[in-house]
Amino acid sequence: MKIFGREPAALLGLIAVIVKLVAAFGVDVSSEQQAVINAVAAAAVGLTLAVMASDGVGAALVGLVQAAIALAVGFGLDWSAEKQAVVLSVATAVVAMWDRTQVTAPVPAAPSKAALPR
Repeated sequence: MKIFGREPAALLGLIAVIVKLVAAFGVDVSSEQQAVINAVAAAAVGLTLAVMASDGVGAALVGLVQAAIALAVGFGLDWSAEKQAVVLSVATAVVAMWDRTQVTAPVPAAPSKAALPR
């Protein structure tokens, strides 16, 4: 699969180089912050690929939320681990509620023994 006509790995490489370029020319971004930016980019690409493949969108979305929280904390958001866990739990619950309406069994359910004629 391609995004904007390019392989996902090429896009992630471009993002990593742009982050380094910005850091080299005056924006104060630590190596830890650069790593988190790249992790968020990877999660976003993962979500994009999941949407394109129509597979695993929920898991990819939760991963993106987790990466975004890490990014915010890396840039100074002062949240305790408990607050981060609550936000991630809410995101997971929302995704689970959405997933539940999207998932169907590949085959019909077998009739129960009580419903079978005797």
